[in-house]
Amino acid sequence: MEVVNTPSQELALTNCAFVSAADLRRFPNYIALVGDALVLTLRAHDAIANGRIALNGIQRRQAKVSAGDSVTVSSFVPPDDFKLALLTMELSYVKAKANQEQLDAVLLAQQLRKRFLDQVMTTGQKVTFEFCGTNYIFTVNQAMLEGQESSTPLDRGFLSSDTYIIFEAAPNSGIKVINQKEAASSKLFKHKEFNLEKLGIGGLSAEFTDIFRRAFASRVFPPHIVSRLGIKHVKGILLYGPPGTGKTLMARQIGKLLNGKDPKIVNGPEVLSKFVGETEKNVRDLFADAENEQRTRGDESDLHVIIFDEIDAICKSRGSSRDGTGVHDSIVNQLLTKIDGVEALNNVLLIGMTNRKDLLDEALLRPGRLEVHIEINLPDENGRFQILQIHTNKMKQSSFLSPDVNLLELALQITSAHLNEAARTKNYSGAELEGVVKSAVSYALNRQISMDDLTKPLDEESIKVTMDDFVNGLQEITPAFGASMDNLERCRLRGIVDCGKPHKHIYQRAMLLVEQVKVSRGSPLVTCLLEGPAGSGKSATAATVGIDSDFAYVKVISAETMIGFSESSKCAQICKVFEDAYRSPLSIIILDDIERLLEYVAIGPRFSNLISQTLLVLLKRVPPKGKNLLVIGTTSEVGFLESIGMCDAFSATYHVPKLKKEDAKKVLQHLNVFNEGDIDAAAEALDDMPLKKLYTLVEMAAQGRTGGSAEAIYAGKEKIDIDHFFSILGDIIRY
Repeated sequence: MEVVNTPSQELALTNCAFVSAADLRRFPNYIALVGDALVLTLRAHDAIANGRIALNGIQRRQAKVSAGDSVTVSSFVPPDDFKLALLTMELSYVKAKANQEQLDAVLLAQQLRKRFLDQVMTTGQKVTFEFCGTNYIFTVNQAMLEGQESSTPLDRGFLSSDTYIIFEAAPNSGIKVINQKEAASSKLFKHKEFNLEKLGIGGLSAEFTDIFRRAFASRVFPPHIVSRLGIKHVKGILLYGPPGTGKTLMARQIGKLLNGKDPKIVNGPEVLSKFVGETEKNVRDLFADAENEQRTRGDESDLHVIIFDEIDAICKSRGSSRDGTGVHDSIVNQLLTKIDGVEALNNVLLIGMTNRKDLLDEALLRPGRLEVHIEINLPDENGRFQILQIHTNKMKQSSFLSPDVNLLELALQITSAHLNEAARTKNYSGAELEGVVKSAVSYALNRQISMDDLTKPLDEESIKVTMDDFVNGLQEITPAFGASMDNLERCRLRGIVDCGKPHKHIYQRAMLLVEQVKVSRGSPLVTCLLEGPAGSGKSATAATVGIDSDFAYVKVISAETMIGFSESSKCAQICKVFEDAYRSPLSIIILDDIERLLEYVAIGPRFSNLISQTLLVLLKRVPPKGKNLLVIGTTSEVGFLESIGMCDAFSATYHVPKLKKEDAKKVLQHLNVFNEGDIDAAAEALDDMPLKKLYTLVEMAAQGRTGGSAEAIYAGKEKIDIDHFFSILGDIIRY
């Protein structure tokens, strides 16, 4: 049909389309679909010729046609149960006004229900109308049918006498809606519902729910309700937790979800300046827009979001900096006055992010400032699955993901034909899981590249990211809060062998402690000390317990990793390992050679009291709720530890003895480097020998009298000469 203008201004305000009487008879229910999406009620008018349809200017813009154009018009048959239960409208003037007007929501709703009764309203549709002598436009933001779930919205329905109408004033329109007691306001958010997976946020549903409840629930309601409740809006959120867990991502997505001004993102050190007073001015400038808008619009002001990344860089505890300038102290003071000072702003939301909550000034964390503290922790199994889904979604849609890839298997920490013990996602952060996906993709892409001919055409269809690629990626990307397998394996370079009943008994007792940590509700902290002579296998036993425990976090604290550190640096490093352990549900910390950590020297005796006191405190400190920790210590100087009260800090102490001859015989039989008839004689000579010294003697004897025999002996082609072995043993003065 040919598009023409509506015959009169009054008819243009009816939201109807007009056709000839003859054409109207072609539409049984007088409702038509104009173009692709616009549904209008039809009326007959004598001034309209056959084959023409009259649309007002707003309707033409909606249908994307001009006067004189042709448009398809078809009969629209509404389905059953097509009445709207809820209609959300955004109000604005047809012609902008300088002065502000108040609209009574109750009276306006009554007029609109009467005027547009039984007309179809579509999400996104603009309708012009007259109210009290002024022409307005409302935009349909949300249309929900009776009995419809909000998660499965249809976009249109009939406006009935029972339709529930919510009015929102368009930003900067000068319209103020009063007397609206019917529903909560939804203009705070751009979207009517949240799909965290679409936002790229995985495993943080509970945290996001807490943020919404505490920081945004009050802002959804109209200002007069908040005023009657006598509460103030939350002005600050602090997101803290380990690196790579999604703090920055969540803050940015919160900013994108909100209507109003774009969030200001500030990296902590950016506000610092070398000029006196300039740093404080930079802080004030962050709040300038919010202050100006609150003066002009009051409670109708948009929400201004300011995001501080690495807020600990500028908001350290006052008095902690020793730079002599006091700049950091003045930043904190300026920030506090802006958030909750005499002229406190009500249209500001601060989101701070940090890995070190303990460094922040306490005054900044109290209610009225950054009062909502949300810990963004390492994702659990379900969270890891969601994160892997998010990062592989596009490649799955593009058919680049091989059918053999099982993301659930990768996330749920199960051992299968594909995944060995080392290739699991335990304690991986979100950023590390993204790194695993990138690494897996790099293997798939590299298979399609010929290093001999880089100009060779690429076959896009053959690009497949397989399960093996993900396994390789897991082995390549190690989690910062995972088990340090390399360090653990270094503690038992020769593997683990059957050393007899004493060592086996100690291992079994230690594994019982592991089970106790897993299932106990009353003892989240379990400690044990392995003491014995040097080289008796204490470190190897502790490392084996750590590997066999299947705990997500296993770390070794040893003096060799802190060579050259000052006392305070060593204490800080030890505390950091314990703090990291508190982030994992199940953790093991191995304190290897405690006397070396304490810088013990027998002459004196001399040792570090600062490190000693640090360990004593940490060995008695109960982990946070839901976090269980096993601490295993090793020492060759148990008498010294008893003298300083360190042994009392451990709940159990096990003696790791030297090898007796029957134990030494088992080890020699396992090594299989002696003739069968010589093993008893060698074992007799090795009675009361430390395990480590036994290995050293065997390796020395395996070189032969002139050297070069070791390879043949270890291959089983030759055996160690017993006389040469006794000769080597005789050269060793001390065990």
